[in-house]
Amino acid sequence: MTDERALLEQLGVEIGPELLSLALTHRSWAYEHGGAPHNERLEFLGDSILGQAITIELYRRFPEASEGQLAKRRAGVVSTMALAEVARGIGLGRHILLGKGESASGGADKASILADTMEAVFGAAFLSVGHAGSAALVLRLVGPLLDDPGRTGAALDPKTALQEAAAARGLGAPVYEIEASGPDHARTFVATVRIDDEAVATGTGTSKKVAEMAAALDAHQQLTAEA
Repeated sequence: MTDERALLEQLGVEIGPELLSLALTHRSWAYEHGGAPHNERLEFLGDSILGQAITIELYRRFPEASEGQLAKRRAGVVSTMALAEVARGIGLGRHILLGKGESASGGADKASILADTMEAVFGAAFLSVGHAGSAALVLRLVGPLLDDPGRTGAALDPKTALQEAAAARGLGAPVYEIEASGPDHARTFVATVRIDDEAVATGTGTSKKVAEMAAALDAHQQLTAEA
């Protein structure tokens, strides 16, 4: 079974091979290969497919929710952190075509790249199987997050959610430590979150903020799982 066939098995939808390859091509790879096509146009399309599918599902699933409540739920499940987690769940990172520098700096696990590629896959699915099929894919992968209000809130604002979870358990406030590596144009940040001087989780990102959010989300999931 080829890598792309394995991914299609995970997705459960038939995406045309050329479209799937394009969806998995990051601009850093395209730049190193003579300006080849990359996935940003599909990402633009997929963002709309994702937003529409989630909006319709929220409207149907929560008939008593206000506009503000629906908007908050939607923001949580279409956030970069939430989409990156979905992408990790299907092993998307190992399929992405990255330039040498981006690959060396851990791009296959960067939240922004994973989330953008996930959207590109939704866009490719729309062009391959149409609206109903692509919406079904969105709901199969992202829909489960809608069932957990606490998880939705954490994905939207993981640092606040972690602070509240720690306080509710009588623990100290989370403290973040940052380490940076790589050249100035491709810095990678690793955040370690500590609670009561104990390292709870780490997160990686292309900025301090993204790294801290990734670490906070991991730590929040650990705390809530223990509860």
